[in-house]
Amino acid sequence: MYKSWWKILCVALLVYTFTAGLLLSVPRLPALQETIRNLYFHVGMWMAMMTLFTCSVVQSVRYLRTNKLKYDIYARQYSSVGIVFGTLGYATGAIWMSYTWADPNNPATASFSTIAREPKLIGAAVALLIYLAYHILRDSIQDMDKRARVSAVYNIFAYAMLFPSIWIVPRLLPSLHPGQDGNPALNFKDVSPMMRLVEFPAFIGWALLGVWITTLKIRLNLLKEKKLLQ
Repeated sequence: MYKSWWKILCVALLVYTFTAGLLLSVPRLPALQETIRNLYFHVGMWMAMMTLFTCSVVQSVRYLRTNKLKYDIYARQYSSVGIVFGTLGYATGAIWMSYTWADPNNPATASFSTIAREPKLIGAAVALLIYLAYHILRDSIQDMDKRARVSAVYNIFAYAMLFPSIWIVPRLLPSLHPGQDGNPALNFKDVSPMMRLVEFPAFIGWALLGVWITTLKIRLNLLKEKKLLQ
């Protein structure tokens, strides 16, 4: 039971996120209205993605230091689940902006053109494509040891590219995204105190969910590897 405390915490935080996130009052800003509740989910997905990608690169470094293949498996699974959460963060952001940034006279056309030019979405897409290339690279190498070494080095490169593609370059370009001059959703002036009561528990809950899913995938993958080696 004591080993599963973080799983219980994950379930409790996500139940709280959905319940309080949908029921507690939120500021009725003209452009956002009720869509502001998406903050708990959209930004939460990005936080989970960053947590998982960080865990992945740590495992790649551990592999390069020890040459133990289990760390290569850890890195791969953390990366794959991170891509899923990153895709969900991208999708929730694109849908959110299509409702809040669109021209009311022609919402379909305006939202499409805005999405196509938005630097933060372009940067996020580039980061996700770099990580997708990581998995394509892995699958193209047959030798197990060579695949692990090359993948570990590439994973470090992919993690380094996260910061310019998501955090640095988009802020140098004109953007409608909030928090252009700071950290969106992390600046205490950006979010009301009531929303803070849900926001940070949501971030932790989504990150724990990502780690939980990854641990299950790792256990399954290790079982498959043992069967192949028998």
